[in-house]
Amino acid sequence: MSAETIERIELDVNGTTSVVLALGDPLSPPLVYFHGAGTFHGAEFASAWAEDFRVLMPFHPGYGESGDYDDLQSVHDLVLHYTELFDQLGLVRDVNLVGLSLGGLLAARFAIEQQHRLRRLVLCCPAGLKVPEVPIDDLFTLKPEEVVGRLVHRFDTIAKHLPADPHDVDFTVDRYRETRTTALLFWEHPFDRVIPRWLGRVNIPTMVIWGDEDRLVPPALAPHWGALLPDATVKTFPDAGHLVLDESPEAVTTIAEFFS
Repeated sequence: MSAETIERIELDVNGTTSVVLALGDPLSPPLVYFHGAGTFHGAEFASAWAEDFRVLMPFHPGYGESGDYDDLQSVHDLVLHYTELFDQLGLVRDVNLVGLSLGGLLAARFAIEQQHRLRRLVLCCPAGLKVPEVPIDDLFTLKPEEVVGRLVHRFDTIAKHLPADPHDVDFTVDRYRETRTTALLFWEHPFDRVIPRWLGRVNIPTMVIWGDEDRLVPPALAPHWGALLPDATVKTFPDAGHLVLDESPEAVTTIAEFFS
């Protein structure tokens, strides 16, 4: 997406500076995208959604351009943050919500408490579900370069977003900040205890999508997420890794068609 098409909205959400990137016609149906645990690769794929939707992409507290959330301890803190942010943006009903990875878990948790605001929901390789027969590597035991390598099936997908200088200070500081925020949320409790118990409350149409080459959050988890939801469709996409929306135009189009 070109910089000229992006509107930057800055809000104060209970003391936290919160930045939302917006594109598309303000009169179009709203589509909110919750990003994952890293923001360096952007969201170029969202420009395709802007043809039919008002796309709103907030940075979570502690990520990207948003400020830090003092005393952040849990995903539920973020649910409360977004409840207020949605109020400020006037998002009270018929919202289409997409979440990727950490954002997928957050979207699911938000839907449990706030589904009256939502029209449809898409969870892209959501994190946080514990299934004993599907082992998951501990994110915090992996070296940074290992994490980056596992994000995609084709490395050239994100190579253009990485600094030419491996010792780029600004890039390193930003990644440290986002990793620290992720650790605040998941270090002590890497798996979510609310999702298995309460996700069945979410009875709006939902799609669970996964890249079939995901080496960070295994695609074997997809049917387990689908089984927890009363009205779910599960789709996997070939030749795509964890950043399925960056690697699979088909996945991006499928989401647009699902919301339409």
